[in-house]
Amino acid sequence: MKIGLMSIGSSDSPAGLNDLIEMAVMAESRGFDNLWMAQIFGLDAISTLSLAARETSKITLGTAVTPTYPRHPTALAQQALTAACASNGRFRLGIGLSHKMVIEDMMGFSYDRPALHMREYLSVLMPLLRNEAVDFTGEHYQVKLRHSFSDAPPVPVLIAALGPVMLKLAGAMADGTTTWMTGPRTLENHIIPTISAAAREAGKAAPRIVAGLPIAVTDDVAAAREKIAQDLVIYGMLPSYRAMLDREGVEGPGDLAIVGSESEVAARVQELRDLGVTHFNAAITEVAEDTRERTLDVLAAQLA
Repeated sequence: MKIGLMSIGSSDSPAGLNDLIEMAVMAESRGFDNLWMAQIFGLDAISTLSLAARETSKITLGTAVTPTYPRHPTALAQQALTAACASNGRFRLGIGLSHKMVIEDMMGFSYDRPALHMREYLSVLMPLLRNEAVDFTGEHYQVKLRHSFSDAPPVPVLIAALGPVMLKLAGAMADGTTTWMTGPRTLENHIIPTISAAAREAGKAAPRIVAGLPIAVTDDVAAAREKIAQDLVIYGMLPSYRAMLDREGVEGPGDLAIVGSESEVAARVQELRDLGVTHFNAAITEVAEDTRERTLDVLAAQLA
């Protein structure tokens, strides 16, 4: 199992562009396999990771995730292929539908029939990322073109898939899934078997399973869970994440987080490896002055 770190370019985060690039440099120097960046309302993730790629040489860099609705698939393909060139093939494109409250209520797009939107989006995006011509006519997209990226490396595509329909799309049309706020029981009994079956049926290789969870090594577990519950309260309200929390049998993000002593956290990370997660995306929550370094040390010790 590969182990990476999560970074966030958000207006709510004190981290600026240089801080995020420095995080990529630090993660690479510590031996981490991946750096993932969320696309929220601040820095553009693909642009930031492309800049980070010029300051690093080994670590893979991926979005977790870039929403599809605001970006035409032809434009996103150009961005992703440019990032692949900038990183010499180390870029991973994570995409997702986002949520109705963002796409419809805030941006004004229709969020009706999101699965159809994603199927059509992939029908345009995936051939372009393979440097193939697209001739596609659907309800949402009508595209006839080909980009000119003769030297662009491949771009693996991961879909933020949680429900059965999206997992089947991810298995059949993309390279895997990237999850957030999804626990081990749900990963083992729902996410992994559903997407794996879809990939097999489509004659594809075993999918990548990227699992993102909040994590903290700390002596005060109760305080850590309370802070995570407060910081991430929105994820207990969004329907797609709420469904995964309910499936796991937990109340909210604080209950799902990987929190505890060095040995306890290491055991939880090993559990993810044992059940078939291919990439762990660690979102470190700083609950004390020493939490970040203690957590980094535990994660670094888990690197293969």
